[in-house]
Amino acid sequence: MARCPGQDKRYWKPGDIFEVACGGCGKSIEFFKDEPKLKCRSCGRTVVNPKIDLGCAQWCQYAEQCLAVSVKNEADIIRERLIREMKNLFGGDQRRVDHALSVLDYAEQIQAMEGGDPLVVKAAAILHDIGIHEAQRKYGSSGGKYQEIEGPPIAREILSQYDLGEAIVEHVCRIIANHHSAKDIDTLEFRILWDSDWLVNIPAEFPGADKETLGKLIEKIFKTQRGHQIAVELFLGK
Repeated sequence: MARCPGQDKRYWKPGDIFEVACGGCGKSIEFFKDEPKLKCRSCGRTVVNPKIDLGCAQWCQYAEQCLAVSVKNEADIIRERLIREMKNLFGGDQRRVDHALSVLDYAEQIQAMEGGDPLVVKAAAILHDIGIHEAQRKYGSSGGKYQEIEGPPIAREILSQYDLGEAIVEHVCRIIANHHSAKDIDTLEFRILWDSDWLVNIPAEFPGADKETLGKLIEKIFKTQRGHQIAVELFLGK
């Protein structure tokens, strides 16, 4: 099969080859525009190409042969676009970008074992802190309750670009509106996001805590079996 112009390097421009920082160790990884993901040679983490434009691959019958990756999963297509939106909103705040990507990584691991709607889980993980800068601007604080106020309207505006249905958009927004307080929701997807956020936050929230303290925290905090298991392995070494 002849190579399509979009993938034929004879038609590429200088910007079609670029570097992306690994979210795990910060090392630069060189991407070609048609590479969906690469493994970091430094830390082994899988890094997704944040600039990939599936374009014709979303409908072309030869897409999987051309890109060597399945492009038929709508949740994964939207996932990459939401990551791009999140990065644009956070701008140069790399710490927030890295946090969101780490939460997403854990959320996908937990969802794979626990079930739930993968699109809701991915969207909530990527966008859960999206109101943090607006909260800081309006209230002079990025505290959790202010994020819960400011995040849902921003997330709704972003999600409205996609034909997801009101139920999915509302579910994601409710998760974001409760991701610190857990006051008004207890769906499986929410529990997955809750556990994923805590897996990333525990070292910062409880620096220097001993294993006994961490063990009690784990029993109190985690809401899914897989989240609990990861926490035990990560913080207690069991």
